[in-house]
Amino acid sequence: MSAVLLKAERVGKRFGGFVALQDVDLEVRVGERLGLIGPNGSGKSTFVNCLGGAFPSHDGSFVFDGRRLARLTPHERGHLGLARTFQLPRPFHSMSVLENVSVPLLFGPDRPKTHTAVQARALECLEAVELAGKARLRPRELTQVDQRRLELARAIALRPRLLVADEAMAGLSHAEVDQILALLFRLNRLGTTVIMIEHVMRAVTEFSERLVVFVAGRKIADGAPRAVLALPEVEEAYLGR
Repeated sequence: MSAVLLKAERVGKRFGGFVALQDVDLEVRVGERLGLIGPNGSGKSTFVNCLGGAFPSHDGSFVFDGRRLARLTPHERGHLGLARTFQLPRPFHSMSVLENVSVPLLFGPDRPKTHTAVQARALECLEAVELAGKARLRPRELTQVDQRRLELARAIALRPRLLVADEAMAGLSHAEVDQILALLFRLNRLGTTVIMIEHVMRAVTEFSERLVVFVAGRKIADGAPRAVLALPEVEEAYLGR
């Protein structure tokens, strides 16, 4: 069995009187493909924001590869090998696609020593997501699926050990979902552990080795995808009584 890469212990987060997360325990193993699902407002993105350092003040703790993440900034967590995408792509619109991928390389843990090396590495990332032919375009010239690819390219530029793909398939067609799925499978085969947060159930069940369900800020299920989806409490969370 693979070693534990990420361990969350009793993670909780409040916004005033609203409890967004409560006592969440979760382990992710090296090389695993983990799906994280739940209705809107269940705490999935809050959990990722706590993990990534966007919400530094929270209950409980995260341990990544044996190191506690408390008091580390988002970029310091990135240097350890944590990367994420965002539900809504956030490119630098005044920069080219290639320049967008160059930015994390310039501020990453193993910055290439020359401008030529930065561009070469950025182009490698674009090739990995099948965007190399559009390197000189501006983000606004890309299709929706290509903007998702660019978001992934910027995340993998840091060569992360753990990638959190937060709704990377939102709004995509059936064929486009298959394209992003193939990309995430390929990244995983190359050694990247992946947490997929997704509402496209076909995609998350096809991709995930293990499925975790959040409802109202709590983890209510954790196990094999088919078994988890068959649980009455999970069916109720999605379909109601």
